[in-house]
Amino acid sequence: MLKPSLCIVTPALADANNGNWQTARRWAQLLSGHYRVRLSRQWTGQEADDASTDLLLALHARRSADAIAAWARLRPGQGLVVALTGTDLYRDITVDAGAQRSLLLAQRLIVLQEQGPLALPELLREKCRVVFQSSTPRATLPSTSRHLRAVVAGHLRAEKAPQMVWEAARLLAPDEGIQIDHLGHALDPALGDTARQTEVDCAHYRWLGGVPRAAARDRIQRAHLLLHPSQMEGGAHVIMEAVLSGTPVLASRVAGNVGMLGQDYGGYFPPGDVPALVRLLRVCRADIAAPAGTLVRLQAQCALRAPLFKRDAERRHLLQALAGLPGAAP
Repeated sequence: MLKPSLCIVTPALADANNGNWQTARRWAQLLSGHYRVRLSRQWTGQEADDASTDLLLALHARRSADAIAAWARLRPGQGLVVALTGTDLYRDITVDAGAQRSLLLAQRLIVLQEQGPLALPELLREKCRVVFQSSTPRATLPSTSRHLRAVVAGHLRAEKAPQMVWEAARLLAPDEGIQIDHLGHALDPALGDTARQTEVDCAHYRWLGGVPRAAARDRIQRAHLLLHPSQMEGGAHVIMEAVLSGTPVLASRVAGNVGMLGQDYGGYFPPGDVPALVRLLRVCRADIAAPAGTLVRLQAQCALRAPLFKRDAERRHLLQALAGLPGAAP
């Protein structure tokens, strides 16, 4: 029996090396046993492969709005799923007509962390499903107590709040034993300039630019902690990867991070509050070798969340999110 055909529309393909691409590629792999999957930046109904598509899964309500509208117009009643990003949930659906229309046209919505449904209008929550993303677990590595190394992993753009990292680096003295490695391309050249100047002025800060995903994962695994100061977040890959590596996380208390780490997690700081972030870093440095210190407690809390990010759980929840839609696999 021929498997149904699923098109995953994503605004980013391999050349972007960002969260949308990683999600699309992984979902294609996870669903390949049940669907004939292809990845595309667009679905218009005019291409040869479009005619055989049974189900459309679009990443990003705003940026994939044209594909979503074309599918609803040309394939009314056929399975249409929209997966929402952080900018969708926490900005676009409140101001952008295309994103709002995508929500209404979708037969099912997917969000990537457990706080996501609360950002939707109440009438739409019934068709929303939570699908936590996944990665492979890694062994927790022993770390030196001579210094604390924090890794920030994310392209330089306003939503990721890189300014907080630079301001924190300037509040920390070089001899405090706190080192910050910052990974990610400068999507805004001005932000790249600021990163380079901070590197010149602060010996304990390094901007390493864009690195391959495997290298970023290695650095997260070897760090004492992941620093994630986002202003807006849909469900960060790097948080999941840190948790599955036994690396504690310091994160801004925004809904997308709370939905990944849980309401009671002890490693939050208020978004935009640089002094609070610096205080947390200093606390972690002060008891870096303590058997019951902050890092150990945060690591234990992360371990409780790790089962949410396992590959089998993501596949199961993804299939459940598609189940019952016209064109979906039985």
